[in-house]
Amino acid sequence: MGAERSRVLCLSAYEAASHRLWRERLGRGLPDYHWQALALPARHFRWRIRGNPLSWYDAPELQQAPDLVLATSMVDLAVVRGLNRGIAAAPTVVYFHENQFAYPEQHERVASNEPKVVNLYTALAADQVLFNSEWNRRSFLEGARELLRRMPDRKPETAVATIEARSRVVPVPIPDERFTALQRDWPAVPHLLWNHRWEYDKGPERLLALLRALRGRGQPFRLSLVGEGFRQAPEAFAHIREEFAGELVNLGYMESREAYDRLLEEADMVLSTALHDFQGLAVQEAMAAGCVPIVPDRLAYPEYVPADFRYPSREAPELEGQAAAERLMAVLAEPRPGPETLMPERYRRTRVIPEYRQLFESLLGG
Repeated sequence: MGAERSRVLCLSAYEAASHRLWRERLGRGLPDYHWQALALPARHFRWRIRGNPLSWYDAPELQQAPDLVLATSMVDLAVVRGLNRGIAAAPTVVYFHENQFAYPEQHERVASNEPKVVNLYTALAADQVLFNSEWNRRSFLEGARELLRRMPDRKPETAVATIEARSRVVPVPIPDERFTALQRDWPAVPHLLWNHRWEYDKGPERLLALLRALRGRGQPFRLSLVGEGFRQAPEAFAHIREEFAGELVNLGYMESREAYDRLLEEADMVLSTALHDFQGLAVQEAMAAGCVPIVPDRLAYPEYVPADFRYPSREAPELEGQAAAERLMAVLAEPRPGPETLMPERYRRTRVIPEYRQLFESLLGG
């Protein structure tokens, strides 16, 4: 008989689409582990981030001792371990897809320090702390230091240094089959792709300014505006639908993964106007399929997008839109770069999955 597989219990307290994708890709990449998961829907944010230990209080999965616990940053890991003695002794990894310190300040989620404190407790309660980008790691550590600096008294001197020593960057992997880029030339009318959540933190007003600037400079284009939508979308999307109806090729969420993959291969450029993006998986997958990125010079983008394809950040959306349009047109004026220039090889599954395996085995004592 073969050796019994190590049991990994994954706790996902706010199962957004990107969190589920990460969990599923790990399961497929590491099939020799026995995977179990407890996941809560991505809604009622404040209840999720504070109430997940109560939501899981009666879960039978927490009454058995797993070999390894893998939790997302939304999990209140300190409380979950305190309430469930069955998992208290298991080695624990926490994965930060994002951190609450780096969200734009006007967002209602950061109206209080409580989500940030949960992130801090969770990182301190874990044996290893993983981030999907160096930007994510750095902004967390800087934000934690600033939060503690503002506290009135009895501030821990070693907490952030402890987390930093336990931290490393291991990204969400991209399946090898997504790397399909082929050498091709620019068409007469380039096909632009914007493939992000339809929320304010992805900068839709900046996208609107960019499109208006392109039209004002006489640059023709086709546009696919795709991504997950919500009941209350920012007003900029309505303006884009109205003003650029003649340029739109695709609009809204694409249910078919096959159709979406074809779009990635057909589009010429992938755009980002994000105010926060902790890894930028949508941009990376488009790059793997051959899209040339046009992204702001901020967040995680400098980690994998060459400087020639990044436009300067500007506080005013109109000014940033103009800067983005200038960069886009400058790229179009040059020969199209070959796939070897922009291929995000660092994120390929066959390179990333061994990093997860090595980390898990070190904690399991293998």
